[in-house]
Amino acid sequence: MKNNIQHIGSLEGPLLIFGGIYSNFQALERFIQIAKAKGIPPSNIICTGDIIAYCAEPEACLQAIRSWGIHCISGNVELQLVNDEDDCGCNFDEHSRCDLFSKNWYPFAKSNLSPDSVQWLETLPDFIQFEYTQKECFVLHGSYDNTSEFIFKSSPWASKAEVFEQLDVEVILAGHCGIPFCDNKRGKYWLNAGVIGMPANDGATSVWYLELNDQQGFFDFDFQNFAYDHLQAAQLMEQYNLPKAYAQTLRTGIWDNCDILPLVETKQQGLPLLVKC
Repeated sequence: MKNNIQHIGSLEGPLLIFGGIYSNFQALERFIQIAKAKGIPPSNIICTGDIIAYCAEPEACLQAIRSWGIHCISGNVELQLVNDEDDCGCNFDEHSRCDLFSKNWYPFAKSNLSPDSVQWLETLPDFIQFEYTQKECFVLHGSYDNTSEFIFKSSPWASKAEVFEQLDVEVILAGHCGIPFCDNKRGKYWLNAGVIGMPANDGATSVWYLELNDQQGFFDFDFQNFAYDHLQAAQLMEQYNLPKAYAQTLRTGIWDNCDILPLVETKQQGLPLLVKC
């Protein structure tokens, strides 16, 4: 895995970083509209993985990403699908509510992807590396040694520093944990774009992405959110007998549980999200 790094050279202009589509076609469709309205080409858009997961339209999402022509890495779900595994590999605690729910949505996703789509997933890199405003940037899903590792804002800086040292980069662009955040020390930036397929447990139905900017040659970034037809996405989940708890999350912006969250993030459930370093 560690050698599967796609180097895409030096990028200029605004970049969009996003991930966690989670089979939510309504959110993806709206995000594509936003990118086109901003005039940002596919070559400047990067997905941090987990195209497939909880929601009702895995094949539609995968085909939309494929035809869009953006950069994309494998999330843990894509890796499990490619390897024909029987679970999502999300690193949920065994018998937790998330683990029990995954026994519903993962088989649904697996059975609703075409063989051609799974073959395309095999072409995705595990990581992407590029230069931006003279900074080396590295895109990963969870962490470098563990695709499904949950790293949050409150996670110790020492664990993040180890990854920076391994990779010898200045910016890490991550996904997986579901909540956008920025953490920086000594000129190193760990930026998690959040996800567009589920809300960020902040009591809002809007979802998050990250925009990088190089105005006047300086490295700058802005976390942004957007609304989409979350009611249709929730209705489709229920139509296909997917977890009702996740459909309700789309409607309320509140996660069913905080099993994966550290104490700091658990206490922030339902509070408006202010993403800052």
